[in-house]
Formats: sequence, structure tokens, C-alpha cells
Amino acid sequence: MPLTDGSFKHKKVISIGTVSELTGLTERQIRYYESRKLIFPERSKTGLRKFSFQDIETLIEIANRLEDGVWTNEIRKELKGREQFIAEAKLSNHLINGKINAQLKL
Repeated sequence: MPLTDGSFKHKKVISIGTVSELTGLTERQIRYYESRKLIFPERSKTGLRKFSFQDIETLIEIANRLEDGVWTNEIRKELKGREQFIAEAKLSNHLINGKINAQLKL
């Protein structure tokens, strides 16, 4: 069954070397962004960093924001705010769907 819901974007399966090639960032830059708590790769059993396609998009955005002169602490605040907004929107949608299902007795 093919993935159609975009869940593949969140699977952390991409190595730091591949991320570097795809983004044009050095591995050192990527590790720096991780140390500044801007990106959160998973670790394999052997300790290798694993990234998702969503992480790659975030890294590109971080690099662009830094190029525009935005400080890492400001980027961190922006990313946290976005994550909180998305989480609240998902919760709201879940509650609305629950109310609709209750009214329709589904």
C-alpha cells in the first residue's frame, strides 16, 4: 500500500552525509544546528544521526534565515511557535471531528 498521507516525510532514515549533499550544508553546520537545538535527528543503534525529509526542509529554512541575519535563538523561538501552533491545530481538528461524529452518531 503506497504512502499517500505524507507520513514518509517524518521517517528518520537519511544519513548526515546524504542530508549534506541534498542541502549543500556541511556536516559541521548540521551538527552545529543540532547543538543549538534547532534540529533533532534520531540516533541509530550505532550512534549515527538519522534525519527525515521534514528535517531537510527545516535545515534549508534555518540556513536561509541565518543568511538573512536572524540569530539562532530567534529561529528556535519561531520553530517552537510553529510546532505549538500545529499541535494546537491538530487537537482542534480532532475535537471538531469528534463533535461532528457524535452529532452524526458515526
